Amino acid sequence: MEIIKVQTTSFDNQKPGTGGLRKQTKVFMQKNFLENFVQASISVRKNNGDKLESWVVGGDGRYPGVLVLPSIIKILVANGIKKVLVVGRELIAPTPAISNVIKKYNADGGFILSASHNPGGENGDFGIKVEMANGGGAPESVTNAIFEETKKISFYNSLNITDEEALKLAEVEYLDPIKDYADLMESMFDFDAIKKWFDAGHTFRFNAMNASTGPTAIEIFVNRLGAKREWILNSVPQPDFGGVHPEPNPTYAKDFYDAMMNGLAEFGCACDGDGDRNMILGDGFYVIPSDCLAIMTKYHKFIPYYANGLSGVARSIPTSSSVDKVAHKMGLDVYNTPTGWKFFASLLDAGKINLCGEESFGQGGDYIREKDGIFAILFWLNILAKTGKSVEELVREMWRENGRIFYSQYSYEGVDKEIANKLWSDMLTANIDGKVYGKYEISKKEVFDYIDPVSHEESKAQGVQIFTKDNIRIFFRLSGTGTVGATLRLYIEKFEDDETKFSMSAREYLKDVYTLVSDILELNKRFGNIEPSAIN
Repeated sequence: MEIIKVQTTSFDNQKPGTGGLRKQTKVFMQKNFLENFVQASISVRKNNGDKLESWVVGGDGRYPGVLVLPSIIKILVANGIKKVLVVGRELIAPTPAISNVIKKYNADGGFILSASHNPGGENGDFGIKVEMANGGGAPESVTNAIFEETKKISFYNSLNITDEEALKLAEVEYLDPIKDYADLMESMFDFDAIKKWFDAGHTFRFNAMNASTGPTAIEIFVNRLGAKREWILNSVPQPDFGGVHPEPNPTYAKDFYDAMMNGLAEFGCACDGDGDRNMILGDGFYVIPSDCLAIMTKYHKFIPYYANGLSGVARSIPTSSSVDKVAHKMGLDVYNTPTGWKFFASLLDAGKINLCGEESFGQGGDYIREKDGIFAILFWLNILAKTGKSVEELVREMWRENGRIFYSQYSYEGVDKEIANKLWSDMLTANIDGKVYGKYEISKKEVFDYIDPVSHEESKAQGVQIFTKDNIRIFFRLSGTGTVGATLRLYIEKFEDDETKFSMSAREYLKDVYTLVSDILELNKRFGNIEPSAIN
């Protein structure tokens, strides 16, 4: 095969965010946009001295994944990759299953073609995430180097063959990851107990949101556990997710959420576009992700994989401190990291933690290096089967033992980027310690800088924390997952030990605190009469 050097022009907007490089699909469809990033990623790994022999390519099925696969294959083979493992039917597989393939087949890294929970299709978003040999996202040292490489790239390596020939190269092997992933889950959880729970007549719903988890859910929940086929909703993956915004939360999965609040099933759950996020619901009861991680920690010994105990747990800093209270009572170490699953990887690799979770509806464990929606759902099913309690009973029992952390996340998507950046820079330098806003006095404001306790890699200014004298914690950051304008995320938590208030909704309980945050950040003054695009 003839290796050719394709001349190209660099782009200045290819800096990866917390979950890889994400842009509007039409941006990715620009000539050489994707190819530049692929070449830059391989060049950086090689420049670091990494010997790259096998590489995984997978995706969540969104457009234009299968169309760009030949170009990626040609670049990989032209750069000396001896084996390209293509994952998923029509390039459709959940991110956790792709991570599992990287580890199981000892690949040197991978690309995941996904924009996770973002909308898909020609008018939606697309993305590419660089994975390392451990099956997790590339650390900032690597993604920063990739960004610098993209700014100076002038050519990429390719092969002088057709797209059809690329798909048939001897170096290309096609894998179906569903069986591998389902086997892994069956080895970790008590499938016999869960099957008995279904056989006893308990009801269940899983919403795949027309995305990548549908076939995997059918294999695990229906074929192996005995759930009814009609309980798996929106199970056929579509390249535009059927126009659905595939983010499993009460805002974007509102119809499903409302149905669960009105008795659809005893246990309901949903996963996002690439299957790494989840939403957990009981009959008329919603579990916030922070409480989900705390419940998983509390009941981890019911899971065969964790029967011997945990060494520690971790949460992203915007996530509420619910898990801290549970873990400390159990004598477990707790780590706080920036947002982005890649920050958990070194802790997992070093054996310091076994469970982790973040504010964006995701939990995972030490068996792979990505968060995993179906893993979290199976964790809950295992707990329900072993305890005989309902979702609501489990959470309320935890509140009675530890107090309730009232918590809400407010997202402002697609706001003016220049104004958002000015707000961010102002908050980094603002001196508001001791300042009084209505009935609240600020005790401390701090910028959250992170030094990885294992790699010692430093990540500066990952968010701003504000504490009041009555134990309110506010966290503010700019998100790296949006593709239009800027995305502001605010997080509020307050501890409550008065059981008479436990049944209040978080939105009602925290409404005065939200006004405080709006005043501190001057949201209406800066943006006009702005309202959150999502409240969770």
